[in-house]
Order: sequence, then C-alpha cells, then structure tokens
Amino acid sequence: MSRIVMKFGGTSVADVDRIRNAARRVADEVKAGHQVAVVVSAMSGATNQLVAWVNQIAPLHDPREYDTVVASGEQVTCGLMSLALQQLGVKARSWLGWQIPLVTDGAHGKARIERIDTAGLIAGMDAGEVAVVAGFQGVGPGNRVSTLGRGGSDTSAVALAAALKADVCDIYTDVDGVYTCDPRIVTKARKLDKITYEEMLEMASLGAKVLQTRSVELAMNHRVRVRVLSSFENLPGTLVVDEDEIVEKQIVSGIAYSRDEAKITLLHVPDRPGIAASIFGPLAESSINVDMIVQNVSEDGKTTDLTFTVGKADLQRALAALEGVKDKINYARLVPDPGVVKVSVIGVGMRSHAGVALTMFKCLAEKGINIEVISTSEIKISVLIDEQYLELALRALHSAYGLDAS
Repeated sequence: MSRIVMKFGGTSVADVDRIRNAARRVADEVKAGHQVAVVVSAMSGATNQLVAWVNQIAPLHDPREYDTVVASGEQVTCGLMSLALQQLGVKARSWLGWQIPLVTDGAHGKARIERIDTAGLIAGMDAGEVAVVAGFQGVGPGNRVSTLGRGGSDTSAVALAAALKADVCDIYTDVDGVYTCDPRIVTKARKLDKITYEEMLEMASLGAKVLQTRSVELAMNHRVRVRVLSSFENLPGTLVVDEDEIVEKQIVSGIAYSRDEAKITLLHVPDRPGIAASIFGPLAESSINVDMIVQNVSEDGKTTDLTFTVGKADLQRALAALEGVKDKINYARLVPDPGVVKVSVIGVGMRSHAGVALTMFKCLAEKGINIEVISTSEIKISVLIDEQYLELALRALHSAYGLDAS
C-alpha cells in the first residue's frame, strides 16, 4: 500500500463537472489500495473575485481579514470534493488548515509553514478515509486564518506529502507534464519524463507556470517525489526527482523565458567605492528585487554605466527611488526599457560540459539577435534580448541544443 497526496489546481476543479472528474481519479487510487490525501485549490477565478471584493471594501486592508476572506475559496472546493467522493461510495472528510492544524508564521498573505500535525489525518487514512485538505491556508498566531500566497496550494501539497511521508505527490493541472519549452510557442517542444529538482526550480523561477517556486524548493529540501499530470487526459506525466535518479543527464533540459522584465541603465555614474550600495540600497528599501546586473567602466576609469533588471511591475517605483537619490549618486542619465525579455537555457549537464554558452551566443548571433545582459549560474545561462525576438530566439535555441521532437 502506498500513501499518495493528490493536488488539484483551480482549472481542475473549475466547476461541478470537473470536481466530479477529479473525484473519480481519487476513487481509482483508493480502489487500487492506496491511502490518499487530496489537496484542492479554489475554483478557477474564485480567488481573484474574493481579492477584488476585499480591495473594493478596503484598499488598505487588515491582512488578517484579507486572509479570512480569500481562504474561503478553498473551503468551498474542499467540501464539494468530499461530497463528490461520498457520492462515489468513497469515505471522505474535509480538513481546513486550522482543523489539521497546519501551523504558519504571522506573515499574513504570504505565510510560511512551521509545522503540520498529521495525527488526525493519518488516523482517518488508516481507517480507509480520504483526507480532503483545503490548500493555500493554515492557522497563524492568535488562532487566525493565514494564507500562503498565490500558488500556495502547491506548497500545501508538497508540505503535506513531506509530513505524511507520502510515496509521491501528484500535481494535477491543465498541462500533461513539463516540456522542454512552452509548446504554445515552440511546436516541437517535448514532454520530459523526468526533471531534477534544481532544473525545475530554475524553470519555475524563470517563468514556467507548471509548479510554484516555493513548492519545488520544499520538495527538494525534503526529497518529495513530485509528479506533474493532466487532470483531463490519462497520460504519463513528468517526475520531478533527485539528480541521482536520472541516469542519462541532458546537457540542456529546457528553455524558459520571462516577459516580466524591465531594464534600467544609469549612465556615467562616478566609479567610486560604495556607489553600488548607494544605487541598490534605495531599491532594497522599496522592496524591489534586482535580477541581472552588468557594469561597464569607461576608458578613463572615472565613470561607469550600470545596467540591471527589475520586475516590470516594479519599474515605476524603481525609477522614483533612483530619481530620489540622483543628487547623491550623481549619474548623468536614467534610461528605462520595458521592451525586453529574459531567455534562459537550463540543464544539470552544464556542470560537466563546456561550450554551452558559446552555442547560445552563436545561435542568437546567426539570427541577428543582440544580447543586452548576460547572467549565469551552475546550471543556467540567461540573456536579456529585445522582446520582438522572443519567439525566434526560443525556436532557434530549441533546435540548436537538439531538443526538437523527432
């Protein structure tokens, strides 16, 4: 007998028919003799509606009451899923975050899980009952409802799988696995049978929407085997596992992209010790995350041009913060550019293979695509390019690294 956690996202439980469809999948696992815990998101669009109502009532709201409202979406789905299972003759009961309890810190709206008391869940599962758990929510200090941030149901599911010592955590979604690139743009993209935690973490943080970044981090830390599957088709999915489980490692496993990038260039900044701190300090104080950074020092060594990227949504706040310290920094000009995208090649095989970056740079050069900024890590190379070349770059790189489906 295996212990399985099955997580169904918003599109998988978007209406009553889809909840029934998901319940049938759960019933199949129960009939196969497995112990099952189910984690559900709110029905598609429900959380957005709840957030809109909160903002209508109180734009500057109490985050504790915000959590009380937005956590209600998962409560509805949780009860409906339990009822659907009971209609199929499967014993099931709903569990809200505070009933388990799934204990979090007090950072309402983006709480982090501190511990999960699994005694009640395990007792029910040992008695043949499916535990249907409301994702995205927990209980914080003062016995207040807390939420884990957008996409938090993935985090709930992986954390629960770790706490229950589950054999696998199945994430059911509207795609049938993890692809080498976005199949909507690159028609020759292939579905991966397996991908490492590190590669998946890079892909998630670089714009791939299949899994939420925190959930992959949690799975990697606790070595939870995660499988990405389609809710709508009976197809093999993608297994996210430790690097040791993948015998033949690809040099490049996938290509990700992010449209959520804006470039800022500061021209003719005095080149002196502490200048970088005086630039990035005000951005940090405004909670603006800086990603890629490149610096070019002038021939005389007295000034430098500094280019970096921020999230597109943070561009105006970043410009305001930098304009506020212009007299202190003494830069000549500030040049914003929101018309850029970040393209990244990812693969654990890069650690032991030379020439990966060269392939990327040559490929883009042959297509006449100029690279504006470069950043690298042990298993990733990212470049910033003009947004008009995104689709051309993705298709060309996908072919250049031999990722096209045959």
